Amino acid sequence: MSMRDKLVARTQPLLQGERVQQVFLAQSGASPWLSGIAGLFGQALIRRRIVAVTDRSIVVFATDFNGTNPRDVVRRLPRGTRIGPAKGIWARINVGDEKTWSHARFRKEIEAADAALTATR
Repeated sequence: MSMRDKLVARTQPLLQGERVQQVFLAQSGASPWLSGIAGLFGQALIRRRIVAVTDRSIVVFATDFNGTNPRDVVRRLPRGTRIGPAKGIWARINVGDEKTWSHARFRKEIEAADAALTATR
C-alpha cells in the first residue's frame, strides 16, 4: 500500500463524509532548515501535519510524533484556498495562520490541488 493510500485511509474517519482528492505531509513551527541543523533538539521544535484536500475543504491534521497518524483536526479551510506555489526543496505553503512547509516530494499533490481550482472556475 502506498503512502498516499495509507494517509487517505487514516484521515477518512476524521472527515465529514468528504472525498479525499489530494493528501500530503507537511510541518509547521521552526523552519525545516533550522530544525535540521539543530538535530534532535530541532525535531522538538516542529509540528508534523497531514494536509487532506477534499471535495469540500482543505483539512489540516495534527499527527503523532511519527507524522503519519492523524490525531485531530487543527483547521479547516475553504476548498477555494490556493495552497501553492510550491518552489524549492521546502516550500512555504498556505494552509492557515501557522507557518507551514512541505517537501518537494509532495509538489505534485500541491500543484494538482491548485490546478483543480482553476479547472472549476
